[in-house]
Amino acid sequence: MSAPHALVRRNGEVREIDSEELVPGDIVLLDAGRFVAADLRLLESANLQIEESALTGESVPTTKDAQATFDDPQTPLGDQANTAFMSTLVTYGRGVGVVVGTGMKTEVGKIATLINEEEESKTPLQKKLDELGKTLGKVAVGICAAMFVLAYFQGRDLASTFLLAVSLAVASIPEGLAAIVAVVLSIGVTAMARRNAIIKRLPAVETLGSVNIVCSDKTGTLTQNKMTVTRYFLPGVGEVTLGENGQASLEEAGLLAKALILCSDATYENGEGTGDPTEIALLVFGDQLGLDRKALEASDKRVGELAFESDRKLMSTLTDDHGRLRVFTKGAIDSLITRCTHIRENGQVVPLTADHCEQVVHVTDGMSGQALRTLAVAYKPVDQVVPPEEMEQDLILLGMVGMIDPPREEAKQAIRQAAQAGITTIMITGDHKNTAFAIARELGLADDLSQAVTGEELNQYSDEEFAGRAAQYRVFARVSPEHKVKIVKAFQAQGNIVSMTGDGVNDAPSLNAADIGVAMGITGTDVAKNAAAMILTDDNFATIIAAIEQGRNIYNNIKKSVIFLLASNMGEVVAMVFSIVIGWPAPLIATQLLWINLLTDSLPAIALGMDPSDPDVMRELPRKPNESFFAGGAGLRVVLGGTLIGLLTMTAFWYGFYEHGYQPYDAAIPEMVLEYAHTMAFMTIICCQLLYALSFRSATKSIFQVGLFSNKYLAGAVVLGMLLQLLALTVPFLQQAFKLRPLDARGWLVAIGLGIVPLIITELVKAIKRWRAVVPAVSNP
Repeated sequence: MSAPHALVRRNGEVREIDSEELVPGDIVLLDAGRFVAADLRLLESANLQIEESALTGESVPTTKDAQATFDDPQTPLGDQANTAFMSTLVTYGRGVGVVVGTGMKTEVGKIATLINEEEESKTPLQKKLDELGKTLGKVAVGICAAMFVLAYFQGRDLASTFLLAVSLAVASIPEGLAAIVAVVLSIGVTAMARRNAIIKRLPAVETLGSVNIVCSDKTGTLTQNKMTVTRYFLPGVGEVTLGENGQASLEEAGLLAKALILCSDATYENGEGTGDPTEIALLVFGDQLGLDRKALEASDKRVGELAFESDRKLMSTLTDDHGRLRVFTKGAIDSLITRCTHIRENGQVVPLTADHCEQVVHVTDGMSGQALRTLAVAYKPVDQVVPPEEMEQDLILLGMVGMIDPPREEAKQAIRQAAQAGITTIMITGDHKNTAFAIARELGLADDLSQAVTGEELNQYSDEEFAGRAAQYRVFARVSPEHKVKIVKAFQAQGNIVSMTGDGVNDAPSLNAADIGVAMGITGTDVAKNAAAMILTDDNFATIIAAIEQGRNIYNNIKKSVIFLLASNMGEVVAMVFSIVIGWPAPLIATQLLWINLLTDSLPAIALGMDPSDPDVMRELPRKPNESFFAGGAGLRVVLGGTLIGLLTMTAFWYGFYEHGYQPYDAAIPEMVLEYAHTMAFMTIICCQLLYALSFRSATKSIFQVGLFSNKYLAGAVVLGMLLQLLALTVPFLQQAFKLRPLDARGWLVAIGLGIVPLIITELVKAIKRWRAVVPAVSNP
């Protein structure tokens, strides 16, 4: 019952068939409320209007004309008035067309083809983690092989040598890395969902942090998707911006709004409207002027009408106000003014002169230049009910209104914030060039018409030529689905990470091609949502920028976790390798290394991944997609921090022997002394790593500036890590499993004293960096 059907004429008979049975050449009949079942070339049309927003992005139904012809084969879909497209909806009138395309040969089918041709690629984070995993694997194998050979030639038995090599492999690989990244991404997804951004694929969260081009749809995302009257014109008064009108024009403006309300078929109650968006805007205009629409509709009964026709571009109604009959007509000014003989000026009806006409044309041009859609209204009193064909004669011009889909205020602020963060916002829309540019100028996206280009103009460039020119444009108007994909790929060709928003079927290929496809949750089609990586539940551009901010913070947190893990593992490797090279026993055994990696390393790493957002992150430029995890001094921190932790661990290991009167290279060392030395090394490296984690929250700010307890998870991880160590030292079966001995007071002081050294040194380095940054600013105010 829910499958679409088509009304066709075959062999002189009209019958209804399943849409899948249509073939090219079939004659299809269209009427209001019916979905178009195939691509049609119209043969007949009578006031035919089709809602094509899913294909073209236009919120207003398109008027069709079977007699229209187009010489350019690249005419945009929104301008093809002689064609009806599959999956669009007839909203008004009727028509007849011949099938010219079915299935994959239709415009919708072309979109499906574009979607299928796109291959899913890995995100920058996935690529980096793959490379990191391969690198660590090679390093681990190399170290194990080298240590196995070295230990063998030092005369160690094969069993202990093999165990030593395994220990080194354990030390060099951060076992918890994959789980930690997944946990951090999951936490980020949950936080973003609370801010109206639903992420469908976990790795996409990180990609958001790299975005430097945001391609956004206009209608409903950058604008309110709500036609609104912003200006009106009254003869004798002039142009008035709504909300700034003086008392002298209030009565005349009320009459203008009254005429527009009575000449309308739309409804609007409690913020919800039905009917044409333009007519709904006129009802809201009356409400803004304080008119009581219910009282007006009750007193002025409609007794006649002349419906809108695309040929006339006019609509008229005849109303009866307790015996007072009046005709109200609204429509395009060029059609209406030719039917007017008088004009209402300053409350008086006077003959329409050439000067009046010139003024009206001037006002119309001015409003059109501001991308306002104009609508004029006229009236005339009559003595009796007149037939429809006489309604639009000898009219009195009342005035004109200009309306537009206004930009969202929060979008303006978000665009400014994006610009500060090095993110360029691009508008892509099916609207006309001048309309799109006017909105873009008001939003602060563009300041010159040369920054706007149409899809027809894009056809003149090859992909390579356009890739070189794309950066100079901020507005793309009258574009097709193929154009949107071309735009996305042009920006990607220049090394940009591109986010693309959309809601219609026509947006699906570009959502699929973009690095981050963003679908609208309210107005978006299922096709768009399936193709996107992120869905906005509020259809708001500001949410995209908030999601990018969140993505940057998530990447920073992942980087903190990865660098902390690698620095900690580097410390383990340095301690093990250096000890063996100089002929010492291994300072840590395999079970101790596993305990360190899986618990005392992983807990702070997860906590760093849950670090609160940095408020300054949107003051930085987007990071380059090929930027390494080790950029910005992170690699040096791994090497220096890891080396310092390793040397401090070796120092504690040596002290464990020294306290009992032995040296690590002595031939006969009692088992108790060796276990005590292992315990010293074990406690010291854990103290180093747990306290060192506190310094990773910021590369420049001290732990007191970021707040020692502002990350309660990290503080809890440090405390929990210490408690676990106490358990390992005091619970008998854990002592046996890890071959530990209780420490005396001096041992504890040494372990804690050495453990706090990496934190102190790191904080001193940060202080020096801050001092160096402040001195030039003070000397050059």
